Amino acid sequence: MKLSLLLLLLAVLSTGFMAGIFFTWTNAVTPGIGKLNSLEYLKALQAMNRVILNPLFYIAFLAPIAMLLLSIAFNYVTAPPNIFRLILSAGILYFIGTFLVTILGNIPLNNILDQSHLEILSPDVLDELRIQIEQPWNQFNLYRTWSSFSSFVLLLIAVFLWLK
Repeated sequence: MKLSLLLLLLAVLSTGFMAGIFFTWTNAVTPGIGKLNSLEYLKALQAMNRVILNPLFYIAFLAPIAMLLLSIAFNYVTAPPNIFRLILSAGILYFIGTFLVTILGNIPLNNILDQSHLEILSPDVLDELRIQIEQPWNQFNLYRTWSSFSSFVLLLIAVFLWLK
């Protein structure tokens, strides 16, 4: 098997894995905790954001970026132009819509929440903090879900065209 195809398959796998994580948050986690009162909601999101920061998640989060970059580099010369354009498009879409949205959107909101001492805040302040975080965080996660899924589909199409 060519290294360029192997890297493309690893990009598909890692991108699809992250698309599944983002979809699960969008489809189940955020709607579920959205039914909680402000203190419970903020505590739940705070706890999940703290727990997810672990080596396994960092590997899963960074793997698509690494695999997409390597796939783009190794397929630049070897892949037919239509397949390379799909891989490049998937990489750009994933980088902007998933990686940058996480870095510039979700993480700053997570940091605000992480630095909050929820137990000492009044109910009004908790409601304000929830308004500040919930809707933007969910919107950013929806962007990540759609961009990672779209990247995954573009990569699948590239694989099918490659194997055709």
